[in-house]
Amino acid sequence: MPSPLKYNKRFDKLTDEERELLEINKKSIADFVEQSSSVSDVGYATRNAHAKTYAVAEGKFIIAGNLPEYLQPFFDKSQYDLTLRFSNAHPKIIRGKKDIPAYGFAVKIKDENGVLVANYPLVNFPLFPINSVSTFLKLFTSVNRFFIKKWSSFSLMMQILKVIPSTFTGSFVKNIFKLWRKRNDFFLSFDYHSVGVYRLGDYMMKIKLKPQSVPKNFGKKLKVKDAVENYLNTNAFTADVMIQLCYDLKDQPVNQLNVEWKNTPFIKIGEIKIDQGNLLDPYACENEMLSFNPFESKIFFQPVGKLQKLREDAYKISMQTRMKINKLLKYNK
Repeated sequence: MPSPLKYNKRFDKLTDEERELLEINKKSIADFVEQSSSVSDVGYATRNAHAKTYAVAEGKFIIAGNLPEYLQPFFDKSQYDLTLRFSNAHPKIIRGKKDIPAYGFAVKIKDENGVLVANYPLVNFPLFPINSVSTFLKLFTSVNRFFIKKWSSFSLMMQILKVIPSTFTGSFVKNIFKLWRKRNDFFLSFDYHSVGVYRLGDYMMKIKLKPQSVPKNFGKKLKVKDAVENYLNTNAFTADVMIQLCYDLKDQPVNQLNVEWKNTPFIKIGEIKIDQGNLLDPYACENEMLSFNPFESKIFFQPVGKLQKLREDAYKISMQTRMKINKLLKYNK
């Protein structure tokens, strides 16, 4: 196997036009969060994506005993503490309807002293339908404006239509059919993916969580939130943590997120474990206000790529606005 490619700042560089669109998008994020309590009819400001929390839990990240020697410097402890948030990707909290199977599995990794090591917001679909930063920013801005009634559904549809051509890849179509077949499966039976690329020191990686022995039909008659809580209150949960490394940009592109990486093996680096009954109150202020901004991670675990770079300011403006509004609302549960 050749040596992995090294990270370079050029993978993250935005153009002047993209930076201008990002400023417009940041304003739309702040506007959305300021009105999110009305959008979702709740007593606090929500996130502008993954607004609905299914559960918050504590767990452990157990490092594999047979970790390859070249990876050992990045994981110098045998285990790390975790805070995990399970969510739905929709920007609005919807009640009384069947949730779309667009799920989030966010992981906060800390050492034994409580120092943050890394944040990884993972999702149950391994690809992203947009490669163009400009197209994404225009779409994301239109979604925010649509929900706060500052943009028509026609305008939003026009932005969506621009995305459709980039979904016509073999990888994307295959995974759409796979998700459709699994659409009714239990939340914790899905694999979860980083979608974008992250640093591993000088290397670049993608991440995958693969649950062990979780029945896909668990809680079939329950709402997703109730099923997740029921499972974690009656079962321990374990998932394999695997990574792929980037060796060749042709086979493992950094800024083309609508295709799967190929010709790079999955390497198991450890396991996530959640003990039975290790749930936290998802509505407690300190848990609702959790941030999983991947740019708060240690430098050698931070995101890579142009679309990933957008997350830095998006997470910051969303969190700052949520904190300001929730302080004014005196939200404490």
